[in-house]
Amino acid sequence: MRPIMRALGGVATALALAAGTTSVASAETEPEALGAGRIDWRPCPELAEVECGTLSLPIDWANPRGERFDLAVARRKATDPAERIGVMVVNPGGPGGSGVNFALGADGYFSPEVRQRFDIIGFDPRGVARSQPVRCSVEVLRAQPSVHPTDQREFDALAAYNRELAADCREHSGPIYDHADTGAVIRDVDALRKALGERKINYYGLSYGTLIGQQYAERFGRHIRAMVIDSNMDHSLGTWRFTETEAETAEDSFREFVKWCDRTESCALHGQDVAKAWDDLLARADRGEITDPFDPTRQVTADDVIGVAFGAFYGPEWQQLSDFLVELGAGTPAKSFAAEETARNPFPAVFCQDWAIRVKDHRQFSALVDRARQLAPHMRGSALGHTAMAGCVGLPERVNNPQHRLEIEDAPKILMLNALHDPATGYEWAVNAHRQSRDTTVLLTYEGWGHGVYDRSDCTRGATDDYLINLKTPRPGARCAAVEPAPQSVASPDAAPRPAGPTQAIPGWLR
Repeated sequence: MRPIMRALGGVATALALAAGTTSVASAETEPEALGAGRIDWRPCPELAEVECGTLSLPIDWANPRGERFDLAVARRKATDPAERIGVMVVNPGGPGGSGVNFALGADGYFSPEVRQRFDIIGFDPRGVARSQPVRCSVEVLRAQPSVHPTDQREFDALAAYNRELAADCREHSGPIYDHADTGAVIRDVDALRKALGERKINYYGLSYGTLIGQQYAERFGRHIRAMVIDSNMDHSLGTWRFTETEAETAEDSFREFVKWCDRTESCALHGQDVAKAWDDLLARADRGEITDPFDPTRQVTADDVIGVAFGAFYGPEWQQLSDFLVELGAGTPAKSFAAEETARNPFPAVFCQDWAIRVKDHRQFSALVDRARQLAPHMRGSALGHTAMAGCVGLPERVNNPQHRLEIEDAPKILMLNALHDPATGYEWAVNAHRQSRDTTVLLTYEGWGHGVYDRSDCTRGATDDYLINLKTPRPGARCAAVEPAPQSVASPDAAPRPAGPTQAIPGWLR
C-alpha cells in the first residue's frame, strides 16, 4: 500500500461513553461464572490524573477457559464524588477507535455537569490499540491491489489479496483476529461492568460505537441505566442497501458544502460553479496531472481528493476544504498532506465479521459501483462504504455477527442522536434503527451537518445531559436547530479523539 494522504489535520469526528450504579450479582452468569476479575488501577502513563488498568478476558467466549487477552481500560473519576451517579462506558467508533484515548481526552468533550456525575470508563475493544491489536505486516499492506477492479481478473486478484491479508493478520495477531466482532465486544463490556462492581452502566457510543450500544441493549438491556447512541449504524442492511445509503449520504454532504460555498464569501470557491470546479479537479487527477506538492514523484488520485473531502464533511471543515481544493489545483503546498504507514489494521477484522456483505463476482461489483455513482455522481459513491465493501471481497460468507433487525425488549428508554446531514452514518440509518426499536428508543434530530451530534449546540448537549443525569428523554420527534460552522473552524490539537475509519485514507483514523 502506498503512503496515503491524511486529511485536513484534525478533520474527523466523534466519541463514546457509558455509566452505572452499584454492584449486584446478575442472573446472566457468562462472565461471572469465570470470575469477571478485577482491575488493578494505576495512573495512566500518558496522564496521571486518569487511571489505567487491564481486565483478563477469554478470546473466544464459546471457549471461556481457553486463551485470554488483556482488555485495556481507563477511568476518569467523577469530579464531584458526592454527586456521583455511576460509570459511563465509552466507545469512539471505527471500528478501530480507542476508548482509552477517549477517556484521556474526555475533559475536552463532555460537559462539566457530566464529568461531575460519572466516572468515564474508556476501553480499547478487543483487537484495537492496547487490547491485543490486530497487526499485519507492512509488506502485505503495501501490496494491496486496486479496490476498483475493472474486470473479473482484477476482482479475483482483490479477493485473493484479501484472503492473503487475513492470513497474514491472523498470523501476526493470533486467534483474536477471528474473534474481534461486536458480538464478542458486548460480552467484554458486560464483564467490564461486573469487574467495576456496577449493577447497571450508562453508555455513550458514537458511530460504530452505536452498534456496540444497540447490541448490548439487545442482550443486556436490564444492565443499562441510560444509553446514548450518537450517529447510528443500521445493522439490518444488506449489501445493496448498505452501498446505496452510504452513497446517498456522501453526496448529500457534498451538496451541503456547495450550498455553503454559494452563501459564504470566505469560501475559496465562492462565486464559482463549485460542482464544476470539483469535477474538473477530479478529471485532472484522473489524467495524472496533479502531484503531491510535498512529493512531486507521487500522483494524487481522484480517490485521494475524495477521501480528503469526505473527511472534511465529518467536521464539517468546509473552510479548510475549500482552501485545500484551491491550493491543490494551483499546485501549492496543501497542509493536508502527510505520509504515514501503520501495521495496525483492525477494521476488516471487525467489519467483515459483523457484516455479511460479500460481492460474488465482478459483474455484481460493477453493478454496485455503477449504482453508487448514479446516486453520488460528484463523490463517486462513498469512500467509506466502498472501502468497507471492497475489504470483504473474497472472505468467507459465514460471519460471527451477521445483520439482523434491531430487537430491544428489556431495556430503559435509549436516546438516539443523528445529524440530518451526516456523511458516514446517514440520517436514514438512524430513522430505520429507531423504527425497529420504537418502543425503547427516542430519536433527537440535529438539523445540521457532520458526524457526531453531542457537542454541536447547547440544544444537543443540554438534551443529552438532561437525559444522562435526570433520565429525562426529549419528546418524540424532537429536533435541534443547525448551528452554522465557524468559517475558520480548525480542530483543536487538544480536542478529544474522533471516530476512526477503515484506513488512514478514510477520515477519523486515530494516530
